[in-house]
Amino acid sequence: MTTQKIDLSRREMLVMSSAAAVAAVLTNQTAVYAADATLPALPYAFDALEPYIDAQTMEIHHDRHHKTYIDKLNAAIADQPALKAMTPTELVAGLEKVPESIRTAVRNHGGGHLNHSLFWQMMAPGGGKQNKGAIGKAIDEAFGSFDKFATAFATSAAGQFGSGWAWLVVDGGKLAVMSTPNQDNPITQGKTPLLGVDVWEHAYYLKYQNKRPDYVTAWWNVVNWEFVNQLYKNAKV
Repeated sequence: MTTQKIDLSRREMLVMSSAAAVAAVLTNQTAVYAADATLPALPYAFDALEPYIDAQTMEIHHDRHHKTYIDKLNAAIADQPALKAMTPTELVAGLEKVPESIRTAVRNHGGGHLNHSLFWQMMAPGGGKQNKGAIGKAIDEAFGSFDKFATAFATSAAGQFGSGWAWLVVDGGKLAVMSTPNQDNPITQGKTPLLGVDVWEHAYYLKYQNKRPDYVTAWWNVVNWEFVNQLYKNAKV
């Protein structure tokens, strides 16, 4: 019994730590990321990531898909004042506290809101040309080289069956690559997301059709390493 309590406590601490690392980067946008928020604006134009991600995909992805996650999250927690006062980060980190009747909806749509709120900032026009800074050095140390990391990341993205995400995370103080299904976020596993690529078909199908690996390869050209470094700075390493 004692061991179970210790394990649960450690898991809760890891989840809280991961959530705090992400929230620290989003604190200046509290109103945007509140659970009852309207759709946050993109930090760049729809066509700003061309030719790697086309304008039509960005418009549909942001204005329709992300908005749907927000609308359905708001509907799920409409009669839950305590949940409405929480940010998506807090909701995703505390799913076990969400009433079972709406837990799946909060997991899917709260996760979708959080994942996309991060995803838009994980990309930037010309981002791939930025100096990778501290996270670049950490990647070299953890994986042997950036190319080896990119291969592992691409394998994770390609290997995610159906819809989901591939992530670079801090896991137990170390960098790791992982994937999650649907709109799950690594925070719920006590891991801090640093970089994530959306491999739902709506993120790439108009331009790349079934060629998910080509999309992931092109996506490196828009990765916002400045934002990734902000997350890395706040993560427990």
